[in-house]
Amino acid sequence: MHRSFTFLFLAALTVALTFKTPHGVCADDVTTITSEPALIAILTGDAAGGDKALACKRLAIYGTGAAAPELAKLLTNEQLASWARIALEAIPGKEADDALRGATANLNGKLLVGVINSIGVRRDRDAVTMLIEKLNGQDTDVASAAAIALGKIGGDTSSDALRKSLAKADPKVRSLVAEGCVLCAERFLAEGNATLATTIYDEVRNADLPKQRIVEATRGAILARNQSGIPILVEQLRSTDPVMFQLGLQTAREIAGKDLDAALLAEVGQAAPEKAALIVTALADRKEFNDLPTMIQLASKGPKEVRVAALGAISRIGDASCIAPLLSIALADNGELLQPAKAALVEIPAENVAQEIVKMLPTSKDALQQLLIEVVGLRRVEATAELVKGLDSPSKAIRTAALVSLGSTIPQEKLAILIEQIVAPKNAEDATVARQSLETAAIRMPDREACAAQLASAAAKAPLETKIKLLEILGAVGGTKALETIAMAAKDSDPQLKDISSKLLGDWMTIDAAPVLLDLAKTGPADKFQVRAMRGYIRFARQFVMPDKDRVDMCAKALEAAKQPAEQKLIVENLARYPSVGTLKLAIGALQIPEVKADAMQAIQTIAKKLSDKKEVRELMSKAGLTMP
Repeated sequence: MHRSFTFLFLAALTVALTFKTPHGVCADDVTTITSEPALIAILTGDAAGGDKALACKRLAIYGTGAAAPELAKLLTNEQLASWARIALEAIPGKEADDALRGATANLNGKLLVGVINSIGVRRDRDAVTMLIEKLNGQDTDVASAAAIALGKIGGDTSSDALRKSLAKADPKVRSLVAEGCVLCAERFLAEGNATLATTIYDEVRNADLPKQRIVEATRGAILARNQSGIPILVEQLRSTDPVMFQLGLQTAREIAGKDLDAALLAEVGQAAPEKAALIVTALADRKEFNDLPTMIQLASKGPKEVRVAALGAISRIGDASCIAPLLSIALADNGELLQPAKAALVEIPAENVAQEIVKMLPTSKDALQQLLIEVVGLRRVEATAELVKGLDSPSKAIRTAALVSLGSTIPQEKLAILIEQIVAPKNAEDATVARQSLETAAIRMPDREACAAQLASAAAKAPLETKIKLLEILGAVGGTKALETIAMAAKDSDPQLKDISSKLLGDWMTIDAAPVLLDLAKTGPADKFQVRAMRGYIRFARQFVMPDKDRVDMCAKALEAAKQPAEQKLIVENLARYPSVGTLKLAIGALQIPEVKADAMQAIQTIAKKLSDKKEVRELMSKAGLTMP
């Protein structure tokens, strides 16, 4: 059977890499040669097969017709034929065509199949007569390859032979003959001969063939007919075969024109809801389709599946004229389509949609006001003044929507508005949402240091409970100012502040928190906060990417500061995770700590085994009186 160029390339590469290179010729040398005579010399000389394969590869880039005769000699070599064909496929000129065509007289089996495949790649019209002979031969693999090659070459003679063979071909070959027919039809269509292409497509789709060939030919038959192919397309949409139905949907996206729009809309009206919904989606995917009134009508009534699909279509092709009907659909009594209608309001790409929605906010009330506020937030539209008014609403739902949208939209210069909702909330029941909103806003601020400064300033004046919330938000923001503020709180006498601060520092996502944690571990009292600081510092040394020198330095400082055997064991275990001369020295030093001596010995053995080829390691082990593993 015919094989792809990629398959041949990989197969040849596998073979080539198994060859041994003789003395005097290095594969690395071949890969640098750009001289065609030098590469040909490798082919004609006594170089190893691997070098000849690489020379073929280089000839695919630097070769001319002069290399074709020597490459042709390799077409009988089972190990090098694929490499030779790759070069011959790429070399321009008739010499390569002559070489491939001439080789077919003396080849059979897989080698012949490979050469025929290459002839198909080059579309050598002078090979058509020979290929027709092979198409009608007894070897089904060769006949199959010939069918595909004829299809790639195309033309009247090739297509006539393939069409005649379609009915009488061996069942093992017939599917490939059909594929060749489809390839011919594609070339005729590309050349402007839609009539002949249509005839061939019809012959294939009406033949006894595997479904894949029928699908290919049916698609071609529709596209070749263009507008006249609409009835065949509609036939596929009405098919009970899911593959043919999907073919109809795919092809509907490829044909332009209002006639097909009308045909598809007619099918929506009579198809089952599940199918109708997919047809609506296909309609929206058509480049020129813009019938918004019809889509709004479909979204307003009918089966839910169709309405949801129509809303999805509006989200892609809609404009400001869709706002009112979408709001009406979203706010209908049963609320069944609230989410897809809201999604459409959010996703419509037209630029004026956002402005129109903001204009509606001042006069909106109740459910409409809540919906508009949510859409403003989801569209990331800055409408701070109107959203702030929503914070005074007696409706908790509206206040919540306003807070959430402010978190997504408020600019940095107005961040104090959200901070105020934490420091002095108007409604205690909004506290959780207000905190989440402020964190959302703070994280997305372009100047995080300035944002952290605002939060730190507010935290300094806030009561304990509020200060804790602001510290948590600072932890999410990160940066120098946030770290500095949280580090100060970690040294406060209040246990709640120490608790939250040590947790935040332990989870810090940048290495700059390491010195802070080490300082807390060394200077703090022996309590749970000191333990937490040390564990956090060890986590940094264990998990963060850093140069070996820096990791060794961190581990050394951790060993010096660690007060608990459990902490010391964690540090020693970390040494084994990153074997180096530096970590080996530390592990040897840790033998002096009685509580971790056994762990240190295990780490030493692990490191030494992984670095056994290093002279310095062997010397360190010998000096310490230890045996290499």
